[in-house]
Amino acid sequence: MQIRNRCIPPSTSLALPAESVAAEAEDLVSQLAAEGHLMADAAELRVKEIAQEVAETGTYQQSAQELLLGARIAWRNNPQCIGKFYWKGLEVRDCREVGAGGREDALFEALAEHLRLAWNGGKVRLLLSVFAPSRPDRPGPRVWNGQLIRYAGYLQHDGSVVGDPESVRLTEAVLRLGWRGRGTPYDVLPLVVQWPGREPRWFELPPDAVPEVRISHPDHLWFERLGLRWHAFPTISDQVLELGGLRYPLAPFSAWYTCTEIGARNLSDTNRYDQLPKVARGMGLDTGRDRTLWRDRALLELTAAVLHSYDQAGVSIIDHHFATKQFVRHEEREHKSGRGCPADWSAIVPATSGSTTPVWQRRYEPTRMRPNFSPHPAPWPAGAAED
Repeated sequence: MQIRNRCIPPSTSLALPAESVAAEAEDLVSQLAAEGHLMADAAELRVKEIAQEVAETGTYQQSAQELLLGARIAWRNNPQCIGKFYWKGLEVRDCREVGAGGREDALFEALAEHLRLAWNGGKVRLLLSVFAPSRPDRPGPRVWNGQLIRYAGYLQHDGSVVGDPESVRLTEAVLRLGWRGRGTPYDVLPLVVQWPGREPRWFELPPDAVPEVRISHPDHLWFERLGLRWHAFPTISDQVLELGGLRYPLAPFSAWYTCTEIGARNLSDTNRYDQLPKVARGMGLDTGRDRTLWRDRALLELTAAVLHSYDQAGVSIIDHHFATKQFVRHEEREHKSGRGCPADWSAIVPATSGSTTPVWQRRYEPTRMRPNFSPHPAPWPAGAAED
């Protein structure tokens, strides 16, 4: 059997034609055999089993081993993530039977449990939960949320936003569904769960599934008065897991944060929480002139505050220097294994002090191979939440 590591475009979350399913399934089994997870005769037999099942039904049921190992390879192949050094440590929950018959409440409970398990008392786990795949007769379920935990964004009449501007469209959509937030900068959005062909349903996350960290600074006591906070870890939920010819539209993935994601992006970007002017004023900096480098100095202190706060709270987080060194080690390990290292340079280089990290002078190709993760098409109904 030949492994066809083709460069490919992202797909939709719909089921593929039977011939494409069989071809990608063979690719996956061949890859597992090439990496030492299957004996050659077992791989040949498995390909025949899958081909027969696909011929009869248009799809097939992946084994637990195929799901686990394939999901790990999908993470390894994804060009957007800097944390791939740990790809072999990814845990996978098999939730393919959850919500059978269209039960959105069962899906929600499993998603809340995913957050509890990933939280792990602050020792954040690398965790992927995989729900039902799309089938020829029915697409799989999904959530509307880009991450399972995100803050609402309330658009005001003057064009300003209370909360997270990135969430304005989702916030407007869930308000139309009947949800009512408190109107604060850190209202946790509900999860919107949907089986295709059915109306979406929203569910409030319980407090024990939404751990947060309040941001303070090791040297500036006034920092706490800014009232900044962030949720303890990210859980990406708007990606389709493309695995062996199957498409899993609900496959939330939790990991730990790099401090720059919060300090130098989420809380700092002008199209997000835009907190640098407040931090700079607290530091007594002259914000009237760019030449004072007030943004740079405030950005560094805000990122330092995030790192300090997570450490004080006992929550897993890494700094960007450690993260990039680990990525280079991952790259070198992959090359020794005879594989390339797909990466998007703009996603790998940190937002703070990029030129001081070992990835700055390296060049990467964001090659797309399967297995992989691809972004969902927008969930909004036609005409909803328009800009």
